[in-house]
Amino acid sequence: MTVFGRIHMPSLGGATEWLNSEPLSPEGLRGKGVLVNFWTLTCINWLRQEPYVRAWSQAYRDDGLVVIGAHTPEFSFEHEIDGVRRATKEREIDYPVAVDNDYGVWEAFDNHYWPALYFVDREGIIRDQHFGEGRYEQSEREIQRLLGVERELVSVEGRGVEAEADWDHLRTPETYLGYGRGERFASPDRAAFDERHAYELPERLPLNHWALVGEWTIGSERVVLDQAGGSIAFRFHARDAHLVMSPGEREPIPFRVSIDGEAPGASHGVHVDEDGNGVLDYGRMYQLVREHDAVGERTLEIAFLEPGAEGYAFTFG
Repeated sequence: MTVFGRIHMPSLGGATEWLNSEPLSPEGLRGKGVLVNFWTLTCINWLRQEPYVRAWSQAYRDDGLVVIGAHTPEFSFEHEIDGVRRATKEREIDYPVAVDNDYGVWEAFDNHYWPALYFVDREGIIRDQHFGEGRYEQSEREIQRLLGVERELVSVEGRGVEAEADWDHLRTPETYLGYGRGERFASPDRAAFDERHAYELPERLPLNHWALVGEWTIGSERVVLDQAGGSIAFRFHARDAHLVMSPGEREPIPFRVSIDGEAPGASHGVHVDEDGNGVLDYGRMYQLVREHDAVGERTLEIAFLEPGAEGYAFTFG
């Protein structure tokens, strides 16, 4: 609510569950500096921001900073609490996490973005906010102002999927695959929604376009493979290529990645070996490519050896 023109930190009561903490409230946090970070486990922008948030939590905890990660899901499978627990462990998050499956905390803050940072002072007043990646020095200085401390900034270097994007060579945007937000679909036949259909590669795949091969069902937020051997192809220009995927209700699904028709070799991503082999074992963002040499236009193809694979969105870095 707003008091004398000042915006107080809203309620956290909409959280459906808490990890690493008992339920927290604005009243119980008075006297602390608070950083609220909205995230969802498949968001590449959050993954690249998270090393900073984690470092700030550790560096300023003894000065009175409480970091709260509000996990608000984007895709349906991100509601699964086991997936949130797994992501919390993988990212070594030891600060409180509010599981926001019903968007109660999101709506209380009137938030619209992943990731988002809200900076709250010791009196419970929101003093600053930031959406998206970047602005790390300014954000840390704001934390210091909240806490009344002044010292050198922490040193942070993201590794693996958390590494900063190669912005100078990033020319391909995030691309959703479901028809709800999908675009730049290039298979020759027009997409058939919510029904099984056979697709083929076009003779030429334009830059920033994608296509399906084999029998797939295109739903509102995802594409689902109906027959083993199907694949997804994407023509991109970036150092890194990722795909948000889930095996659905099935056992782990093996897949194989190629770049311009060849095994990726040294340009394989974190979740793929040099021969292009990987396993779709649970819902998350999979890094398929990290270019080893010069970045240029490449065609990525990911083929699934069993049916049931679900693809949600490509992201790049």
